[in-house]
Amino acid sequence: MGKSSEESTDCNEKLMGILKSLTPLQVYILAHLRQANIDYAKSIAKMIEMPIEKVAESLEELEKLGIIERTHGAAIKRTEARFKLSAEVRKHHTYYRLTKEGKHLLRTIKTNNLLGEYLSNISGYRNTLELLLFLKKARYEHAATISRVFSVNLEDTRSILRNLVKLNLIAECKPKILKRKHRKAKPKKETRTQHKYYKLSRLGELLIRYYT
Repeated sequence: MGKSSEESTDCNEKLMGILKSLTPLQVYILAHLRQANIDYAKSIAKMIEMPIEKVAESLEELEKLGIIERTHGAAIKRTEARFKLSAEVRKHHTYYRLTKEGKHLLRTIKTNNLLGEYLSNISGYRNTLELLLFLKKARYEHAATISRVFSVNLEDTRSILRNLVKLNLIAECKPKILKRKHRKAKPKKETRTQHKYYKLSRLGELLIRYYT
């Protein structure tokens, strides 16, 4: 017997409640484990250029939620860990994989295009996904231009950007010179910078790549 529509609704609402409690790093880890099948903290940290301590903490929190679980056994085969280069290696780390609930949550995010709703919820700004996509295209941009593009006053724009930096979705940078290839919206071949610029973080880049 299949689940009733009421049971399915309750299940989806529970999953959405869990999703809203996750950090962007944890949402990325779900996608990473879907691709890798099993992996460990150091490998994930290297992929997203973040401290291993933050990744290890996120893995432990996801395990407590029942979304991921530790794997057992003394050896890992490449057929199990898709990112491994060797046919088989001894386990020297704690490896994790998605549970049934984790796979269901990931599927729900993907099939229902929930990334935008999730980002709006955690950031407090309804066009967060559109802003990240804009930065993906522009590569580098400063607050004044973002303010004009999204019709948000400058102070509010700066507040939004600071929040997105705290969420590790974007990064601040102040290069001395920007070439046109680095800032696609810039008509000049190169220009000296006078502003603080923003770009997608590695985490933001990978989230968009997987979920959009």
